[in-house]
Amino acid sequence: MSQHSDDRHSDAAFRVAFSHVTGIGPARLNALERFFEDLEEAWGADRSGLREAGLDQRTIEELETTRATLDPQEAYLRMQESGVSALSPDDPEYPRRLREIADPPPLLYVRGALMDRDEWSLAIVGTRRPTPYGIQVTRTLTAELANAGLTIVSGLARGVDGIAHETTLEHGGRTVAVVASGLDRVYPPEHKGLASGILDSGGALLSEYPLGTRPDARFFPRRNRIIAGITLGTLVTEAGEKSGTWHTVTSALDQGREVFAVPGPITSEQSTGANNVIKRGLGKLVTVADDVLEELNVGPIERQAELAEQLPEDPTEAALLERIGHEPIHVDELSRMLQQPVQETAAAMATLELKGLIHQLGPMTYARR
Repeated sequence: MSQHSDDRHSDAAFRVAFSHVTGIGPARLNALERFFEDLEEAWGADRSGLREAGLDQRTIEELETTRATLDPQEAYLRMQESGVSALSPDDPEYPRRLREIADPPPLLYVRGALMDRDEWSLAIVGTRRPTPYGIQVTRTLTAELANAGLTIVSGLARGVDGIAHETTLEHGGRTVAVVASGLDRVYPPEHKGLASGILDSGGALLSEYPLGTRPDARFFPRRNRIIAGITLGTLVTEAGEKSGTWHTVTSALDQGREVFAVPGPITSEQSTGANNVIKRGLGKLVTVADDVLEELNVGPIERQAELAEQLPEDPTEAALLERIGHEPIHVDELSRMLQQPVQETAAAMATLELKGLIHQLGPMTYARR
C-alpha cells in the first residue's frame, strides 16, 4: 500500500472517530482541520490546543469521554466489516450536488452503492399519515417518475416516504433512503424489510451518523437537508401545515433546488402544507409527472443513455460531448478546442441538441442536459 493510501486510510479512520463525538459537526471539524496538521493530531490534542482550535469546554469534555472508550482504527474496521463505507467530500464517490451545499456532511455513511445515474434524482416527501388521496397521488407520481429513470430519494419514514420507496421498487426503479440514525439501526422498525429491499435492488442507505446512533428528533432536520441537497428537486405530495416536510422544502429553497407540490382539498388538514407551498409561490404546482420532468429539463434517463451509447459513431459529436459539461460553453471556444471551423461545430451542436443530449442556454452557448 502506498504512503498516500495509508494517509487516506488514517484520515478516514479519524473522521469516523470524530463523527462519534457529540457536538462536533461540519463547522467544528473544519475548524480542527484548519488548526491542526491532520485529524490524528487533533484527536490526540490536549485541552489547551483544542480550546485554541475553537472548541468550547462542553465539546472538549465530550471528546475526552469518547477518546477514553473508542479506538479510531477499531471503529473504522468495525464499520467496514458491517458492509458500510464512509465518504468525505474529497472522495470522488461523494455525491457532487451534496458537496455543493453550505454544510455538507463531513462524513457520509453508505450501505449499498451510489451510481452516476443518481445525478438525476428527485426527493419525494410528505406526511407520515397520508389520506387515501395522498396515497394514490404518491403512488401514481412515483411510478411515473421512477419509470422515467429518476432515482427516487426519501427518508424511509412512515407514510409518504415509505410509499415512495415501495412504489419505486415495485416498478423496478432505483431508490435511495437517507436516515437519521446509524445504518445498523433501521427506523421505524417495521421498515427493516423495506430497507433490505432497497439494498437488494441495488439502491443505497445513507446517513451522516455513525453505527450505533439511535434516531433522535434533533437529527431529522439535519437528515432532511441531505435529502434536499442530494437531489435535483423536492416533490411534496401531501403534508400538513406543521410538518417535518417543511424542513426539506426550506432546505431545498436555501440550496437553490427546485420545489414541487401537489394541490389537495382545501378542507383537508393533510394538504395544508402542500397547498401553502403553491400559494406562497415557493414551488411549482404538479398534477402529472411531466410537470416535474419538464421543469427539471430531463427526458427519460434510460433513453438519454441509449443515445449517448450511439454517439461515438460520429467522431465530431463524440469529441464535442466529451468537452461539454454542465457549465455553459460557447461554440467559438469549442471550435478552438477541436481546431475546426465554427460552422462545423455549430452543425454538430444542433444534432446533439436534437438528440436531447445538450441544451441551449444563450446565443451559441450550450450545456449538458
